[in-house]
Amino acid sequence: MTKQDVINQVSEKTGLDMLTSRSIIESFFEVVKDALTEGEPIYIRTFGSFIVKQRASKVARNISQNTAVRVAAHVIPSFKASRAFANQVRAQEVTGEKKKGEN
Repeated sequence: MTKQDVINQVSEKTGLDMLTSRSIIESFFEVVKDALTEGEPIYIRTFGSFIVKQRASKVARNISQNTAVRVAAHVIPSFKASRAFANQVRAQEVTGEKKKGEN
């Protein structure tokens, strides 16, 4: 599903026109990005949390040159689904469809 698909579904479910739906979705993404950039988490009950995770510095390997590379400590954005949402997804039946890249 793409962002345009989400906009189409929001437009259909709310009865709003496409431009208004696009504006709402884009505004939501901007609010999430701005909050996480400032280090502020966003908690949405029954959906999940958008948080910033701290990653420690580490030594990684550049396998093409067979050398060690130091990766500095950094932060990354992350999403953690709520327990209710995760359980809802887990309750779905597993189909026999293969994911991209599987043989």
